[in-house]
Amino acid sequence: PAALPALLPALREYRRATEAGALLAIEFTGLSEYLALLRAVARALAPLGSSVMFYLAAAVSDFYIPASEMPEHKIQSSEGPLQITMKMVPKMLSPLVRDWAPEAFVISFKLETDPQILLEKSWQALEKYRHQVVVANVLESRRTSVIIVTRDSQTPLALSNEEIAQGMEIEEKIVSYLQGQHTAFIERKG
Repeated sequence: PAALPALLPALREYRRATEAGALLAIEFTGLSEYLALLRAVARALAPLGSSVMFYLAAAVSDFYIPASEMPEHKIQSSEGPLQITMKMVPKMLSPLVRDWAPEAFVISFKLETDPQILLEKSWQALEKYRHQVVVANVLESRRTSVIIVTRDSQTPLALSNEEIAQGMEIEEKIVSYLQGQHTAFIERKG
C-alpha cells in the first residue's frame, strides 16, 4: 500500500506511451501464443527498420509440454508416480534477428541463479543470436539491480536505498537507459 502513490506516475507514463503509439504491449497466455504473436508482430514491424525496439521481457521457460501431449482429463494418482518428459522451447531470437526483423533493436533478458556465470552466458547469447542487448540479472537481486550487456560494454544499473524506499522500480532505469541506446542505434543505422 505504501508504494501505491509511486505507481501512479508509472501508470501515467505507460498510458501516455500506449496512447501515443510508442509502446505496443502484447498479452499472451501460453507459449504457442507467445511464439506466434512474436513472429507476426516482428514481420509486421520489420519495414520500420531500426526504429523498432523489441523488449523481450517475457519469462518464457526453457522447457514445456506440447499441447498434443497434455492429458485431456485429470491425472489419477491411483496410477502411481508420474513421469514427465519436457521438450525444449524453440529459440526465437535467431529467426527474429535473422529473418523477421533484421534491422530492429532487440533486447533479451538473462536470469541466472549463479552470478558467476551471468556475464559469460549474456555474452554467449549476444554472440549466438547477434542481437544488441542483454539485460542480465540474478534471481535474488532482480528487482533492484541488473547489468546491461552489449558486445563491447557492461553497465550496471541499481536502485539506491532511497529509490527503493520511494517505490521506484528497476524497470524505470532499464527503460531510460535503453531509450538512449536505441536512439544511438538509430543514428548509427541512419
